[in-house]
Amino acid sequence: MKRKRWMIYLGLLIVLGVGITLVIKIKRSKNSDHEIKEISPTYGKIQSFISTTGTVQPQNRLEIKPPIGGRIEEILVREGEEVKVGQILAWMSSTERAALLDAARAQDEKAVKYWQEAYKPTPLIAPIDGEVIVRAVEPGQTVTAFDPIIVLSDRLIVKAQVDETDIGRVKLGQAAIVSLDAYPQVKVKAKIDHISYESMIINNVIIYEVDVLPEEVPEFFRSGMSANVDIIERSKENALLLPIEAVKREKGKNFVLLSQGSEEEPVKRLVELGISDESKVEIVSGVGESDKVLIVTEKYSPLQDTESGRNPFFPFGRRRQQDKKK
Repeated sequence: MKRKRWMIYLGLLIVLGVGITLVIKIKRSKNSDHEIKEISPTYGKIQSFISTTGTVQPQNRLEIKPPIGGRIEEILVREGEEVKVGQILAWMSSTERAALLDAARAQDEKAVKYWQEAYKPTPLIAPIDGEVIVRAVEPGQTVTAFDPIIVLSDRLIVKAQVDETDIGRVKLGQAAIVSLDAYPQVKVKAKIDHISYESMIINNVIIYEVDVLPEEVPEFFRSGMSANVDIIERSKENALLLPIEAVKREKGKNFVLLSQGSEEEPVKRLVELGISDESKVEIVSGVGESDKVLIVTEKYSPLQDTESGRNPFFPFGRRRQQDKKK
């Protein structure tokens, strides 16, 4: 009797264990990694970029140095001010004139005026049109002929660094978009103005400097600011687009999964791809706007090989089902 009762308890435990296992499996299947979405291709604009970084710098940086040593008497410009060629930027006295004026000031105002008229100050003149980006000294400072007094820039640009593997895709006049780390929300239209002929090696990588010229230089541009540059390699309007995760790759060919209805297994359709960016890809041929494309998010990555013969809608794949049949 006891043995019979023990067998009943054992049977109940087995049934309970099987039930719990089934519940767990059902919950896991509902919360599985498989997420299936059905979408249709849409028409829109797509662009492909060569992305790199750079620094805001003057394209032509000109240091204004005094012709003689002496003392700065007056600075007539400020940083950020636009100047014209021939404009007087500062006045300075030679060492001799500064000594004579200092001696005259120890006498009287009449002696000062005499030497100011007899010994004229030396002007520092702007040789180009440009913007004052550095005012290095202030009135009263003593300088030598090697000290830059004012630094001019004809225009601010972005010096971008392009890897040698990408430089062949960069052309003069190519459009670009610039954003600064300090103002990431502002996108500035620009173009490629110059590509250096000599390479540089930075962190064991061969790079070429590329001058990116903004169409309009914003007021907040400052020399030395870090910038992000997207050089537009290709652009297309009214392209048929799909999310990049909708496209799979198998044996060197690209395909999508087309829905055949809820009761039918989806079919593979080979597609030809065009331009792609970080989120979308152009479909040149293979599907149309009316097709229903399935996006299955499991272990599949966009444009990566999938295991041949596997059905993405069965967790164990077709191979294990065949094994079961055997």
